[in-house]
Amino acid sequence: MSTVTAALARFRASGSPWLGLPFFAGGGADAVAERVDARIAQGMQVLPAPGDVFNALALTPLPAVQVVILGQDPYPTPGDANGLAFSYVGPRRLPASLKVILAEVGPDRPASGDLTPWARQGVLLLNSALTVEAGQAGAHLRYGWAALTDEAVAAVSAREEPAVFLLWGAQARARAALIDTGRHGIIESGHPSPLNRARDFPGSRPFARANDWLAAHGRAPIAWELG
Repeated sequence: MSTVTAALARFRASGSPWLGLPFFAGGGADAVAERVDARIAQGMQVLPAPGDVFNALALTPLPAVQVVILGQDPYPTPGDANGLAFSYVGPRRLPASLKVILAEVGPDRPASGDLTPWARQGVLLLNSALTVEAGQAGAHLRYGWAALTDEAVAAVSAREEPAVFLLWGAQARARAALIDTGRHGIIESGHPSPLNRARDFPGSRPFARANDWLAAHGRAPIAWELG
């Protein structure tokens, strides 16, 4: 049986710079992995596949981070999530929130919602919970994953190299207090969900503004177009 504990062991073997976070060094990761694995042992389908759980950190090492985008938890439909916040690899139409997000990139709708190309360019796509149960959105939000998200945000903030944080919605914006605004940029807006009645995400131009900020601070822009 594939487990999150096994995936954690493989991630540790990679030597990732993220392993210096207290979440990994102090036993928090082990406790969360064991709790998730207990659900798997009880017959629950945990998403994404265990091998994808740490994709956000594996694809975007701490020194490479240029942009941080925070999500809540993975899509709860089997086959849809790949371990990156908002990234969609399912076979159906793009999720509504992702369509709203990608509309800010440009008018051309991409054929895929897989955001791996962003992650490989230094966009940390990190959820507040790295796992969920099939059909039960939010099921693991209180499992202890949030400590990892807080520590990752603080670790990027502690670096000398500038980065820009795109904070969408109340949960993400609450983490603004962890960010040193003397070195780093923050671009805030409402959540891209169509259920957001304020509709304060469309037209906010987060990607163009992020690239302007990066260029102004001597960093390479992100190629946001997915093709």
